[in-house]
Amino acid sequence: MHNGTMTAEKTITFIVKRQDSPNSTPYEETFHIPYRPNMNVISALMEIRKNPKNAKGQDTTAITWDMNCLEEVCGACSMVINGKPRQSCTALVDQLEQPIRLEPMSTFPVVRDLQVDRSRMFDSLKRVKAWIPIDGTHDLGPGPRMPEKKRQWAYELSKCMTCGVCLEACPNVNSKSNFIGPAPLSQVRLFNAHPTGEMNKEERLHAIMGDGGLANCGNSQNCVQSCPKGIPLTTSIAALNRATTIQSFKDFFGSDEI
Repeated sequence: MHNGTMTAEKTITFIVKRQDSPNSTPYEETFHIPYRPNMNVISALMEIRKNPKNAKGQDTTAITWDMNCLEEVCGACSMVINGKPRQSCTALVDQLEQPIRLEPMSTFPVVRDLQVDRSRMFDSLKRVKAWIPIDGTHDLGPGPRMPEKKRQWAYELSKCMTCGVCLEACPNVNSKSNFIGPAPLSQVRLFNAHPTGEMNKEERLHAIMGDGGLANCGNSQNCVQSCPKGIPLTTSIAALNRATTIQSFKDFFGSDEI
């Protein structure tokens, strides 16, 4: 038999956890699609969307999911694939065990199917002031330079794409906890390291010293193992533990000289 004929007959099976609305009951639906070499999960979902029929041959609705850049930069396409939270754009079908199971991340409220609301993450970034405040819109000229040694590790932290995978992997981030999670904590370290961002250092440290902050971290280290960008999240958390301890002494003694 010709190889092309064999490839054409090969199919991939997907079992997708679906949910029609935020409050409806989730259910599973199975799909078979023709195999093509070098497919990723998103291209498979697009194939289903072209002709939404389930494995029983019944017409169904197109699956909903988030995506944008398709090159692991935006972080939008996070979902749980075969039990592991990851980016669906870099999840290659050839490297996945079949049937391929797709589920929405459970840490965030489901909007529909595989699409979730990640507002929890963005609200945490607001809480820790994860940006560099600028006074006015006029040209301030070049800012202070960051030492090269510091810039190297700060660049690694800046790779965070707010994908939510580390929050999904963390056992301490759930519906019964208000823990802000690893990503926002690491962003505190990033912006406190910036020569201009350092002006708001105490404010950021105080934000993570309260309820839902550093004290809620159980040091499971799931976050650093699951991060698609290999960001040293546990290193950041350890550094912040030291920084908040020093800040506590400053607060107690009322001195900036510590």
